[in-house]
Amino acid sequence: MTRAGRDWLKGPEPWTGRMLAGDLALAGILALLGLGVEELDKGSGRRMLASAVVVLALTLLRRRIPSTTLVAGSAVSAFLPGTVLITALLGWSAGRRIVGVGRAGAAFTLAFLASVGLSVVHEWAQMRPLLVVVFSTLMFLATTVMPGLASRYWSQRRTLLRALQERNGQLLRERAMVAGQARLRERQRIAQDMHDSLGHQLALISVHTGALEVDPKITDRQREAVGVLRQASVAAMHELREVVGILRDGVEAPVPVEEAAQPAARGVAGIAGVVEAARGAGTDVRMSVSGQPRPLVAACDHAAYRIVQEALTNAYKHAPGAPITVELRYEDDSLVVEIANGPAAGPGAGEVVSGGQGLTGLRERARLVGGMVYAGAVEGGGFRVAGVLPYGAEPAGVEDVADDFGQQAQARGLRGGPPMDWDAVDRELAVRVRSRSGGFALGCGIAFAAVVLMVIVLGAAVALLVGSMSDALLDRDEFDAVRVGESEQAVRDRLPSGESFLTAGAEGKGPPRPEGSQCLALLAGDDGSGSLGTDLIFRFCFKDGKLVDKQAYEVKQ
Repeated sequence: MTRAGRDWLKGPEPWTGRMLAGDLALAGILALLGLGVEELDKGSGRRMLASAVVVLALTLLRRRIPSTTLVAGSAVSAFLPGTVLITALLGWSAGRRIVGVGRAGAAFTLAFLASVGLSVVHEWAQMRPLLVVVFSTLMFLATTVMPGLASRYWSQRRTLLRALQERNGQLLRERAMVAGQARLRERQRIAQDMHDSLGHQLALISVHTGALEVDPKITDRQREAVGVLRQASVAAMHELREVVGILRDGVEAPVPVEEAAQPAARGVAGIAGVVEAARGAGTDVRMSVSGQPRPLVAACDHAAYRIVQEALTNAYKHAPGAPITVELRYEDDSLVVEIANGPAAGPGAGEVVSGGQGLTGLRERARLVGGMVYAGAVEGGGFRVAGVLPYGAEPAGVEDVADDFGQQAQARGLRGGPPMDWDAVDRELAVRVRSRSGGFALGCGIAFAAVVLMVIVLGAAVALLVGSMSDALLDRDEFDAVRVGESEQAVRDRLPSGESFLTAGAEGKGPPRPEGSQCLALLAGDDGSGSLGTDLIFRFCFKDGKLVDKQAYEVKQ
């Protein structure tokens, strides 16, 4: 039951133990301040206890029923002065928790009517309803409406920022999906072009070299060279199939059973085969391995193979007949692959076909695995290609789409939260295209509200000033008409009450007062004041139920 009651109290929003402790501490502070207000108002002990209980109950219930607690707190504050401070907290809570502008406006209107109406009823005996209405209105605007508006603005701003971050994250995810689909389509197109063009040419090479290999008219040396060409074309077909499969589907294509016995080795283990094939073609290639061999991740292993393959291809094309050295050095933290060739032994066999992208591709491949590639000429006319590859680097994955708004991290952090109710957000924030007439109407409403507030403030100031002046002013004729010795009750019935800030402390100034008397000080009304910079004061002193002294004197303003 305790847990069920707590779940009901916290409502739809999370309410941790720390938040509960904070609410109890806040209720305690407001209750203590309310006791001070009750003490100033000379409240009884029972009223003080009731104020503390009401403050505690409203503080705990404000999360669950913000509208009800706002109206109840505004109504109770008219009879229990100790609860007047809770209205600021209730206004703040209601401003951020009441969904919908119409509902919020209705709740605050009911609270205003309850506060002002019950204040007039409670102070009816004082016979100053206008002053009570003005003062209650100002108090409600200051202690309830202003916190509610500030809270609503703060809550809407947070909701708007969260909605923008969530939608930004959604747009980024959608853009990443669109970019991925575009890349996939482009890869499929490239794969299809490679399959249709290169596959056909390699198949022709394989067929013709196979037929040439069994031709009885060629020599054994020529047959051996043709066999090397046929094996190279078959290996190229295997690699083309794998590359096409990766480009098309992101996975390697399966190798047929009849071709699985001689798969294309595309790692460090396959470098020796590439070197042997080059030797079989008549090229002087020497290979050396130093250091303790260590396994590499797949991406680095494949990168090492490609560096050797591309460097040998460049040496074939640009320095035919030159000796080539291939060196693998297993360092402590990386594998160094170095391929160097001397100057060309003679002119090339013909036109060299080169796309100019081989070394650039090697550098990019090494960069993606955290390594680097150097290529350049050496003294004596040779050329050297060196690659440094880490052992444990993983290939770089698909990079995240650039975060144009600088909020992708926040948007990702919001994914774990509750789903956003976009309809509620749109209704609350009014995210829609407004016409000019709607904006003009909104501006007129704000201006009208500001004018009404100014009128209320000016009316309150005028009412307070008029009330104070009527309670403090007395004409000279009325002063002269009062006789010493008249009863105190008769004199007070004919005079203003004197309860005004205009006469505060005036009875203690001027001539000495009769001992043991109580005095009433009033301002001269008809002739205004005494000499320049002074006010004329009429003082009446009473003792034993009679007027024992009256004086007229001037005091400095």
